[in-house]
Amino acid sequence: MRGRPTPAIGTTEAKLQQRKLDALRRGVHRIADASTLPYGVHVIGVGGAGTRVVEQMLRDAPDDLLATDGSRITALAIDIGDCNGESDETLSRIQGMAQRFPADRAQIETVSLPMPPIAELQDSLGRYRDFLKLEYPLYHWNPDYQSWLDADQVLPKAGERVPRAVAKAVYGRAYYDGDRPMAATLRRFAKSVEATQGDVVVCIVFGLGGGTGSGIALDLARHLSNGIFGRRVLVTGIGIAPCDGDPDGQADANLYPVLNELDCLCDETKNVGVVRSCGDLYKNPFTAGFLMVPQEPVWQGVHDLAATHQRVNEELAALLTLRHGANLWEVLRLLNWVAAPSTQHSAARTPWGAQWMHLCGFVDLSGEPLSLDPELPGQLGLLPGYTPEFIELRVARAADASTQALATALQSLFSPEATPNAAEGGREGSAQFTLPRVAKTDLSWFFAARDAYEAATPQARLLGHALLLEQGVLLCEPSTRFEGMAGAGIGASQNWVAVPFADLRGEFPTADAA
Repeated sequence: MRGRPTPAIGTTEAKLQQRKLDALRRGVHRIADASTLPYGVHVIGVGGAGTRVVEQMLRDAPDDLLATDGSRITALAIDIGDCNGESDETLSRIQGMAQRFPADRAQIETVSLPMPPIAELQDSLGRYRDFLKLEYPLYHWNPDYQSWLDADQVLPKAGERVPRAVAKAVYGRAYYDGDRPMAATLRRFAKSVEATQGDVVVCIVFGLGGGTGSGIALDLARHLSNGIFGRRVLVTGIGIAPCDGDPDGQADANLYPVLNELDCLCDETKNVGVVRSCGDLYKNPFTAGFLMVPQEPVWQGVHDLAATHQRVNEELAALLTLRHGANLWEVLRLLNWVAAPSTQHSAARTPWGAQWMHLCGFVDLSGEPLSLDPELPGQLGLLPGYTPEFIELRVARAADASTQALATALQSLFSPEATPNAAEGGREGSAQFTLPRVAKTDLSWFFAARDAYEAATPQARLLGHALLLEQGVLLCEPSTRFEGMAGAGIGASQNWVAVPFADLRGEFPTADAA
């Protein structure tokens, strides 16, 4: 069975575990009076999925969001492509909604990165080692570096899907080269965040199935969290998983490198291996953890892609804005408690291991169209054997009869160690819940994506990568230098990462699940 090993009954560890769960049931993670809480949730949406969440968040923000002294909101929406109809319209609407918020308490900005000709991209990529050396004096100089895009690479036209490797190059050029407009944008964002007079958290929202969001978000998170903020500000990642209704579905080959790149950042053990090979700038930038939002249950309920996206956007907007952001803070506090070793002080940041992601789910209180039925774990992608330690429902009113019925259904479906709790202040008609501590190998679609990736052409596999391309490393390929390790060198590069290749493929410890 996956999950934290259950301590033997009567042992000190078992008593500490029970004490921790009892404290959560008493609400140790709750914020007693959210009405006086200064709002301090700041958001960056990257790519189509991420920018739509920013738009929904601004649209649904309660009128009193910034009423408390010291409150502030900073929103940044980033996409690629001039004359990209849907993207341009989303960014335009976001700019229009900036008028809703007082100028002295809000900064809302959009960025549409142009797609340069391949010759200009190649010119920037050819000088990438110099950029990295200026950024990080301890950069491990790669004498055999070469651009990860060929000179004859065909770039996507406006409206076409952007491969992850291309999106990374477009963002990298804007961040490092010329006037460095993307670096200036992130510095403005950080300055606004630091003007908040209260606790702050930055949420970076992006789709896991598309090329633009997942191709840019990890570099952007590193630059902001490890570079500009110097790891002083909490940063959480929010990844929206694809569904069967998306053009590429859940089994898309690109999903395999996306999950493995996140795995090598968020799993503390693997991240040590990456940092050892590539330097401190590759420390996990998601210092407040990573939330995953599966869309498949919604798609199965409505069978309409636009309606699926809309429902996911609305649920995330509610999580980020209701009760002055207290709902999000309570989720992050709960996860930090649940995932911590029993002996850890509650104020310490939890060291995330292989079970670094937390699934955000939601159903309708009415049971239609989204319900807690026996199919839900499979629709979330969970394999048999996953067992959470603690689940909390977020509803509008905990005393409603339907809430107790949902708690009973959650207990029956997921068998957590402690009986599910219910907390108030949620979205009307909806019940949100978070399943803590999920490993990539707990997800059926990780193995489906692995099969699709390994059946793809070498060029398609390269274009599906983003993280570590500038280091001359293809993460999901076996090392060309050390047998059994991960990270093939691009071209003549001899670089690699100190992570076992079998761990990337998910062969251990869940070979029985494959």
